[in-house]
Formats: sequence, C-alpha cells, structure tokens
Amino acid sequence: MNVGVAHSEVNPNTRVMNSRGIWLAYVISVGVLHIVLLSIPFFSIPVVWTLTNVIHNLVMYLLLHMVKGTPFETPDQGKDRLLTHWEQIDYGTQCTSSRKFLSISPVVLYLLTSFYTKYDPAHFVINTASLLSVLLPKLPQFHGVRGFSINKY
Repeated sequence: MNVGVAHSEVNPNTRVMNSRGIWLAYVISVGVLHIVLLSIPFFSIPVVWTLTNVIHNLVMYLLLHMVKGTPFETPDQGKDRLLTHWEQIDYGTQCTSSRKFLSISPVVLYLLTSFYTKYDPAHFVINTASLLSVLLPKLPQFHGVRGFSINKY
C-alpha cells in the first residue's frame, strides 16, 4: 500500500480479521508464545499453560476491548473514535465468522490449559477468571457498554 493513497474501506479496522492469513498468524503467534514460555527452564508445564492462557487473554482484552478509535484517517467524522476494536469488527455485525473465531479461540485455549494443568484448583480459578474477563465483553449485550464508566471517553 502506498503512503497517501486512499484505501477502499471507510474504516480498515472493520475488515482486518477477514484479511487473508490473519487467523493462521493468530494461531501461530499463540503457539510461539507457548514455545517461548516452555523454553524458560524453571517453569513447570502447568505454569506455562496458565501463563500462555493469561497472557493471551490479557493481550486480547487490551487490543480488542480497551483500545478505542482507529489508527487511520477515516471519513466517518469521528464516529469510530468512541468504539473499541471489537465493536468495529465487521461494522458491528454480530455472529460473523471473525467474531466467532475470536470468541471460540480463548475457550479452546482454556480447555487445553485446563486439561494440561490437570484441573488443579489454583490454576483452574486463575484460568476461569481470565476466560471470563475476555469473554464477557464479547457478548452482544455489552456492545457499547462501559462498565463503571471505565474507558468512556
């Protein structure tokens, strides 16, 4: 893409998850995170799985549910300035393939983590809290809702 050339999208944030290869890059990046954590010698396997899950969910929460606006010059007159990235995906349409993928992937990672930690109560509580913190904001009922006026502006 050339600098200064107009793009065809009003807001490129709306279509980023439908880009070619983005899902594969997402899965590979989670795998790389897991392998990097496995290479640290004093971490046990359950700790590595829990750290992978918590780091993944923390990053996804920050990128999808905390950061608002667009990094692009958009002709929408500031409408998307108040929306998080999750609210901008597919122009806010619910139950699209991108949204389903981003909702199912933390659940799959949670199930893998629970299995490999052998359902240890401490790991289970940490992973469940992490999963809920990233799944609840994705529900359609929370579209545009700012809890406790956090991230309102």
